[in-house]
Amino acid sequence: MPHYTALDGARIAYDDMGEGRPLLLLHGLMAHRGFFEAQRDLAGQFRLIGIDLRGHGESREAGEAPTVDRIAADVRGVVEALDLRDAIGIGWSLGASVLWRMLDGPASARFAGAVVVDMTPRVMNDGDWRLGLSAEACEARRRAIEEDFHSFATQAGEAIFAPREGAEFDARARWAGEEFARNDPAAISALWRSLMAQDFRPTLGRIDQPTLIAHGAHSHLYGSDTADFLGAAIPRSKIVQFDQSGHSPHIEQPELFNRALRDFAASLPRVRSNSMTA
Repeated sequence: MPHYTALDGARIAYDDMGEGRPLLLLHGLMAHRGFFEAQRDLAGQFRLIGIDLRGHGESREAGEAPTVDRIAADVRGVVEALDLRDAIGIGWSLGASVLWRMLDGPASARFAGAVVVDMTPRVMNDGDWRLGLSAEACEARRRAIEEDFHSFATQAGEAIFAPREGAEFDARARWAGEEFARNDPAAISALWRSLMAQDFRPTLGRIDQPTLIAHGAHSHLYGSDTADFLGAAIPRSKIVQFDQSGHSPHIEQPELFNRALRDFAASLPRVRSNSMTA
């Protein structure tokens, strides 16, 4: 299992498979790179780099507590160590925040496109923002993470999917909850606090890369109005709604999601020469 070692000693685990234009897969809060298992089918056309973000999966060794900025620095380190060029960044939930931070910095030159999966530019609502979560809901999540993490995590695993009946849904929700619950509550609490403090609205208009906005019609977190806001704020963006999905269309409708990725990649300029520097 390859690792990148950050300056503070944290070991960041990642997968690197396939050939072609790089797809950088950035997962959501409490998840890990295994939540992109259905995207492995793309390895015949693309180079897939799936990262366990700091504090998650196999990236829990040593280092500072995770924050959005710290994770973005880790990911930038992986991107530069692998010398990725003309990549497509795919950020799901928390991963989208990490991607936005990278696209607003020096690593931006290494990306040809971006995919945002069911995320808002500001998680906590305030006086002029109502497309995230209420301050009360954010605080309730913080308390649940710190006081009864196992219950919070297992319930969150079910909530990332559109409600369905049947054994397949039950097994998937149970798996997600169990994987979420493997995390360290202190690390997730630190990251949740960091995420609540972020506001990427000023960043969106500066994103130069074409962006695909993937929205689950049954998301319990963010509605179509959030996706519409992103579509209006990011200059070269397109919204794709997944009618049978909740917060996780890449898991719930993987064939349609992968097809949308292929079509999006085909619409981008051809990969540039390796003479590019960043």
